[in-house]
Amino acid sequence: MLQAIKNLPREARDTLFLLTVIAWVIAPQVDNLPLWCSGMAATILLWRGYLAVRGFALPARWWLFGLLLLATGATYFTHRTLMGRDAGVTYVVVLLSLKTLEMRAQRDTFVLFFLGFFTLLSNFFFSQSLLTAVAMLIGLLGLLTALVNSHMPVGKPPLMQAAKMAGWMALLGAPVMVALFVLFPRIAPLWGVPSDAMAGRTGLSSSMQVGTIASLALDDSVALRIRFDGPTPVMGEMYFRGPVLSSFDGREWRPPQPFLPSRAASIAQLQVQGTAYSYQVTLEPNSKPWILVLDATDTKPALEGVRTAMTPELQWIAERPITDLVRYTAKSYTNFRHGPLRRTGALQEFVELPPNYNPRTRQLAADILADPRNQGADTAALVNTVLERLRTGGYIYTLDPGVFGTDTADEFWFDKKMGFCEHIASSFVLLMRAMNIPARIVTGYQGGDINAIDRYWTVRQSDAHAWSEVWMPERGWVRVDPTSAVSPGRTGTVTRLAAPRNAISQALLNVNPQFALSLRAVWEAANNRWNQWVLNYSQAKQLDVLRNLGFESPSWEDLTYVLIALVVCASLVGAAWTLWERHRQDPWLRLLHGATARLRKAGLQLPDTAPPRQMAAMLQTHAGAGKPELAAIAQWLLRMEAWRYAHPARHAHTQQLGTLQREFRSLPWPQRFL
Repeated sequence: MLQAIKNLPREARDTLFLLTVIAWVIAPQVDNLPLWCSGMAATILLWRGYLAVRGFALPARWWLFGLLLLATGATYFTHRTLMGRDAGVTYVVVLLSLKTLEMRAQRDTFVLFFLGFFTLLSNFFFSQSLLTAVAMLIGLLGLLTALVNSHMPVGKPPLMQAAKMAGWMALLGAPVMVALFVLFPRIAPLWGVPSDAMAGRTGLSSSMQVGTIASLALDDSVALRIRFDGPTPVMGEMYFRGPVLSSFDGREWRPPQPFLPSRAASIAQLQVQGTAYSYQVTLEPNSKPWILVLDATDTKPALEGVRTAMTPELQWIAERPITDLVRYTAKSYTNFRHGPLRRTGALQEFVELPPNYNPRTRQLAADILADPRNQGADTAALVNTVLERLRTGGYIYTLDPGVFGTDTADEFWFDKKMGFCEHIASSFVLLMRAMNIPARIVTGYQGGDINAIDRYWTVRQSDAHAWSEVWMPERGWVRVDPTSAVSPGRTGTVTRLAAPRNAISQALLNVNPQFALSLRAVWEAANNRWNQWVLNYSQAKQLDVLRNLGFESPSWEDLTYVLIALVVCASLVGAAWTLWERHRQDPWLRLLHGATARLRKAGLQLPDTAPPRQMAAMLQTHAGAGKPELAAIAQWLLRMEAWRYAHPARHAHTQQLGTLQREFRSLPWPQRFL
């Protein structure tokens, strides 16, 4: 097949290469584009390739106009607008594919290149991962290769030649790119764009329905990364707090009333003690305003440019949804106490149960309270009684508990006796409430795994978890994780959830498990470095660079001055390089090229490889027709050749070469030959 492509005419071959590059640029967008747009682009590119191979004429302009109207209508019907990120990218992809059917002149090809570069950039509107950056770098080199190839002379120059030149162009432009990246003032995140209609990513929900977190646990994508500065808590204490749920309608758990500043008085009831864990969090975009921290912190997480507040339930909330990669520092204590120490009316909402739901669970609560062994037992003892039932009652922790009916707690306690953390936590809290013990559900992430390469802890969506908090007199809210009673390994270091792998990764894991895990650790460490030093390169980091350069109180103006100074220095270096190149070039060859250019301008047909002797002979032929000035030029050319070849020792005598250079400027060069 490659040989068949090589045998094609150059125009067809170059067209196929350009279409391949365009397909590569569009491919990462498929998940973000409407199905009709991806199908239309693929069909047009295949159609254009068929026309190139067969040598058929391009379609008439009315075809293009009709397809453009169709695409415009489809874009508006899909997005209800022609403005914004999603609609704009859809339309640009359509225009790029349609423009391939209009490559009738070099101008059309240049327009296609510009659309290709813009489409290349639009990939970063949706993903800024390291994998996307590598793919777009390949696309950039492909477009540059096609651009260089379009400027090459006639014939069939090999694409590798154009690719080498494109690679050198990209390499020479890299210092400029790095300088602009480091010093160009930035206000928003590097790739920050308006996140209009951003598709929600898998993550924790503001409510919990039976089965929600079970499906989430199958997602192996990264939720957040943590780097501890100093001591690290044991995995059993690594609870990252998310939404707190207290309102139950029989099927779904919801958070309490919206956070109001007047309720913030209870924040003062948080008391921390013991070891303080300082750490840095890199939070992936999740389209939610939640700032996940290790449970619990009494100080505001340091999140640049975003205001945060803590709810009375100890959940930290940002002023806007997190739609870009963010990084913040925090300090937490795993030993803490919060909430009222005596029972008040505010705790009544945490014992409410919907009527006519889970009658057997209510009866179970009555039986536990009526048990003589529990007469006079305090809340802690009743909690231990229920946990012991979970440990010894044959309950199973599973990702596939099946569909639950209306009375979810009844089915868990008496029928199925199996479930995921949300089933266990929900059933436990309902039983506590049936015993008139305030209880609520906390969702978030638990545990994680450490990357041996960069020592970052990685918390995945598969680490999503639900646990409970029980109010106890004189102690306040106390974390109780009933899942640990059913499956201790879920919150320890033995049994962690694993998402299903694709065929390639599973095969690699079967052949060499250690190599597969090492490869994954290396990739995630590299991706984390990309996140930390590229995507999260903020204004604060820019100013830190200036501080390292000696600025005491750097500002945007200082950044601008440094950038201007760098541009001036680069210009001076370029000028010096040009002068050095001119000096380094053979002065004799430069003089010969000057003489050749003068004679050709006058109309003398000289071969590209004509030596001075041949040029002198041609001038002497013209000099015989009454033009003695040509004879003088011919003699000068012969002296040039003698200086170069007749006496090698004279190469060291620059004075004679200087004489030839002065004579060059004074010779009567002809204006035009007859």
